[in-house]
Amino acid sequence: MAPALVDIHPEDTQLEENEERTMIDPTSREDPKFKELVKVLLDWINDVLAEERIIVKQLEEDLYDGQVLQKLLEKLAHCKLNVAEVTQSEIGQKQKLQTVLEAVQDLLRPHGWPLRWNVDSIHGKNLVSILHLLVSLAMHFRAPIHLPEHVTVQVVVVRKREGLLHSSHISEELTTTTELMMGRFERDAFDTLFDHAPDKLNLVKKSLITFVNKHLNKLNLEVTDLETQFADGVYLVLLLGLLEDYFVPLHNFYLTPDSFDQKVHNVAFAFELMLDGGLKKPKARPEDVVNLDLKSTLRVLYTLFTKYKDVE
Repeated sequence: MAPALVDIHPEDTQLEENEERTMIDPTSREDPKFKELVKVLLDWINDVLAEERIIVKQLEEDLYDGQVLQKLLEKLAHCKLNVAEVTQSEIGQKQKLQTVLEAVQDLLRPHGWPLRWNVDSIHGKNLVSILHLLVSLAMHFRAPIHLPEHVTVQVVVVRKREGLLHSSHISEELTTTTELMMGRFERDAFDTLFDHAPDKLNLVKKSLITFVNKHLNKLNLEVTDLETQFADGVYLVLLLGLLEDYFVPLHNFYLTPDSFDQKVHNVAFAFELMLDGGLKKPKARPEDVVNLDLKSTLRVLYTLFTKYKDVE
């Protein structure tokens, strides 16, 4: 009399009373968009970790113990997590995983994104949870990859009740649209410059370098590379002080930032100063500027140039 089940492996049916197990419906696993999502994320992880000589072949088998996730997060966030290097025991693995996932949560919490995973689901090799985690990381760090849109999977939930196995299906949305996921803005003049007019782009860069140096030279500072020299936010904060003619207290920002978070803090603080000065919120995220995204940096500087180009 048990309800019909979907291709459940024998080990998956060894459940305690009221225990629940979830698995992806086999038809969803064969969906081309699902396969593409898994492949894109696998290639991205292997690309990020190439220098570590780590090769991930299967997401649920290689990521469940926290070891690879730790290396991935450290590489992406330019940080060092305080965890044991190698942990064989299940308790040790879960402790490491807990530390890694708490660090992820600290990064994602300001965005208000739902966290659709936990230590037990990742350690239990739940592929849906692992994919939710990786998609969120790719979104946060603006990974240079194209995630397939509208990937939804059917998940089979099996529960043992009164000695019988009962199954139900739920639908899980793994990706939405690129605009929603990456927070892309409508195309602007900089998109056009980058795509179609590299010669004009160089003129814009020269004009901006002249503009910022006219003011930063007052502090004996000089910019030659827009992409890298504004990435830690220090020059950006100092430039805003010069343009608005005020001294920025040094305790408000990191004068010598040595971590990704400190650099993001500086750029975000500069954005706040821009808002205080009556400017619109920049069409960029602080993380993009820190990650050396030239287009984002130019957008921020051009916003300043537009308002302050006549300031002596």
